Amino acid sequence: MRQFECATLVPGCQWHTRAEEEAEVVRRAVEHLREVHGETIIRETMVENIKARIRDEMPAK
Repeated sequence: MRQFECATLVPGCQWHTRAEEEAEVVRRAVEHLREVHGETIIRETMVENIKARIRDEMPAK
């Protein structure tokens, strides 16, 4: 499972998502940036920044 926390890109934002596929995590993150943070243009560098911040979910203990 892969996860992304928006606060790693937008300080103070508590939104996060997780999915099996990295592509789905990126899709959800881009949608979030458009809807919540008002980003109208998602450049390739933004997608790269999202991908760089995606992590493997830590297993529950």
